[in-house]
Amino acid sequence: MNQLLAKVPRGWLILACIGLIALNMRGPFVAVAPVVDSLRVDLGFSPVELGLLTGIPVLCFSLASPLASLAGRQFGAEFAVMLTLLGVLAGVVVRSSGGGVPVMVGTVLIGVAITIGNIAVPLIIRRDFAPRRQATAMGVYTAALNIGSFLTSVITAPLADLLGWRLSLAASALLALAAIVFWIPTVGVRRALVPAPVPAAPPSGSGRVAGVRWLIAGLTVGFAGQAFSYYGVTAWLPSFLSDELGMGTAEAGAGSSLFQIFAIVGGLGVPLLARFTSTTTVAVTLSALWLSVPVGLLLAPQLWWLWSSMGGVAQGGGITVIFIAVIRFARDQASAGKMSAVVQGVGYCFAALAPTIVGYVHDVSAGWTAPLLVILGSVLAFCVCTTLSVRWVARQP
Repeated sequence: MNQLLAKVPRGWLILACIGLIALNMRGPFVAVAPVVDSLRVDLGFSPVELGLLTGIPVLCFSLASPLASLAGRQFGAEFAVMLTLLGVLAGVVVRSSGGGVPVMVGTVLIGVAITIGNIAVPLIIRRDFAPRRQATAMGVYTAALNIGSFLTSVITAPLADLLGWRLSLAASALLALAAIVFWIPTVGVRRALVPAPVPAAPPSGSGRVAGVRWLIAGLTVGFAGQAFSYYGVTAWLPSFLSDELGMGTAEAGAGSSLFQIFAIVGGLGVPLLARFTSTTTVAVTLSALWLSVPVGLLLAPQLWWLWSSMGGVAQGGGITVIFIAVIRFARDQASAGKMSAVVQGVGYCFAALAPTIVGYVHDVSAGWTAPLLVILGSVLAFCVCTTLSVRWVARQP
């Protein structure tokens, strides 16, 4: 295999590995939703415990981000990626091995492992790709995140019918094994398996540091708005379609899948659009698409398929443009890791609250107008803060 990989340019190998890694970074916890009824029956889980199974990874994304940033600096990006893949593999195996406690423990392992990857992969993109190719690599990464989510959602339920929920959830381990098999020969056994601390960059006297706190604040609020909107819409769009348009459960679930599928277009489309226009224009375009979701569902819910598709493009492209801003502005690998940890740590904290807050507002208001206004507020936070931040980064030398 090493001889075969040696004939392929390193840049293409790294890009392929990034795609394989990303397939593992959302699918394993998305896989729980299709088998939630089986978990409730076999393990006696309450609705609160079932909610934790999908909420724990997002909480880990927030709470473990400082630890993930430290791992990237102390162990090196290659070893951090191995920790991600081995952690996902271990978590999937533990989660599928027994009763309620292993399911919870395995879910925590998966969440912490993915958090490390959330920080490490953008660092590899920043270091190993020329600035003109970083946007493309980041687009492949975010598109693969959504491909992993979509494939897992589609495949898990049929597998559970054939093999049972344990083996169905365990199937995620195959993607982790595939990524490991390609990652080790691509970066080398030593870099993949031996920690190598990232050397600290010498102090820089450039004026580029000025304003960094405001930029981090802007990107953090923008990411929080993006993440809150994404998880809020993902959790409650099927219920909205059922309540407002009378769709059945299967139809509403299939309808809301457009929101996930079109994220692939957003992830790949942002780098392509950025070749012909400024990143500020890209951010404004994504903002308009994101706004179509709450505004469109409020004013013309019968066109839900259009708003869901446009919102899918926006959410896939939104995270891409934020990460591009982080890796372009950061002076070195260490500062990129720290910025990414702050942006994601705070942002995912709000994301973890989104399903609960939107659901609470729905219960209190006994309708969908107020929840959609909450989503509108979070989308506006993304629109304003991301656009201003990206515009400021574009003006830096």
